Amino acid sequence: MKKNLLIIGAGGVAQVAAFKAAMHNDVLGDIHIASRTLSKCEAIIGSILDKKALKRPGILAAHQLDAMDIEATKALIRQTKCQIVLNAGSAFLNMSVLRACIDMGVAYIDTAIHEDPTKVCETPPWYGNYEWKHREECERKGVTAVLGAGFDPGVVNAYAALAANAYFDRIDSIDIIDVNAGSHGRYFATNFDPEINFREFTGTVWSWQESQWRANKMFEVKRTDDLPVVGTHTTYLTGHDEVHSLSANLDVPDIRFWMGFGEHYINVFTVLNNLGLLSEKPVLTAEGLEVVPLKVVKAVLPDPMSLAPDYTGNTFIGDLVKGVRDGVETELLVYNISDHEAAFAETNSQAISYTAGVPAIAAAMLIAKGDWDCHHMANVEELPPVPFIDLLGRIGLPTRVRDAKGDRAFDPVEFRDERRRIARAGA
Repeated sequence: MKKNLLIIGAGGVAQVAAFKAAMHNDVLGDIHIASRTLSKCEAIIGSILDKKALKRPGILAAHQLDAMDIEATKALIRQTKCQIVLNAGSAFLNMSVLRACIDMGVAYIDTAIHEDPTKVCETPPWYGNYEWKHREECERKGVTAVLGAGFDPGVVNAYAALAANAYFDRIDSIDIIDVNAGSHGRYFATNFDPEINFREFTGTVWSWQESQWRANKMFEVKRTDDLPVVGTHTTYLTGHDEVHSLSANLDVPDIRFWMGFGEHYINVFTVLNNLGLLSEKPVLTAEGLEVVPLKVVKAVLPDPMSLAPDYTGNTFIGDLVKGVRDGVETELLVYNISDHEAAFAETNSQAISYTAGVPAIAAAMLIAKGDWDCHHMANVEELPPVPFIDLLGRIGLPTRVRDAKGDRAFDPVEFRDERRRIARAGA
């Protein structure tokens, strides 16, 4: 059993994580929040206290930290006696925070793959360029490191594992579909860190097709689906974290990620990109100032956290899985619907942050209770999916399934029975 949680970061995802951790501090123990800007951590704590979100009296503390400083992070872990660290900050921090956790022998969780600020859309598999290089060390030292424990990556990986372990005899394709059908009322904004958001779409789109990597350009390939609650939406083939681990860990020939974009977003993005304003490479102004265009765009766009009060509508994220079950071609949709206004009412955040922050705390709770304290490095699909999905439903992110039997709430008993059916069939 592990106790005491250190949350690194003070953005939207970290805020949701802090709220949910406070609501479950009977499991997680002391809650610490650390960021370069102390006032942001203090503001999160203030909002938690205002909403009386702490389940029971306990430590809820703010700390100033540059998480790129490995020794400073280790010192804070030592000071707070935290046994679980959630990296909910920038994806640029992953390797520094992971290093600190390995050195200190504490559990590590993140919500996205590591990124090098100077590189965009590197050669697949992305995890192989960074995190996976430390798998042997984590195994040797018995350090639990759960990678990509947000929603996508994260919950969608668990959905894929659920389908593979407890529903299909053979999976032919997994299409992960992410649609934000909400409206924030601004002319243009991104739902999370603009720098990370744009970097996903300015490089090569990598997908796993016919058991090999395939390269496309952004907005080159699209599909249209009629989805529960949010209706008919067009989505575009996009490079994304979970494809890189699922392709290695599941024997599935086709794994793709699709994200919804409105025409307005595409038009603005295209103009910015064509002008070179989304480049991560420094340029020199006429006055001799060196600036990074992408960072300038980030600076002038609305802070994603500021969108939350006015956000309306729903998000849809799910896995459309096709394959064979009992010799018959079968299709399964496993998904979640989240409401922006409900997320704000509970955590002062919009649903994009909510869907990433809640799973990270579910992972922390499973580590704290021992279910996911695996003592090695693992992507979410390598861990038991049913306890995770079941816990998510109990703390704010309910799952639904749709197949030939209809559309219904996820029932862990049903999928445990399916797993036994598959085991008997293979015996």
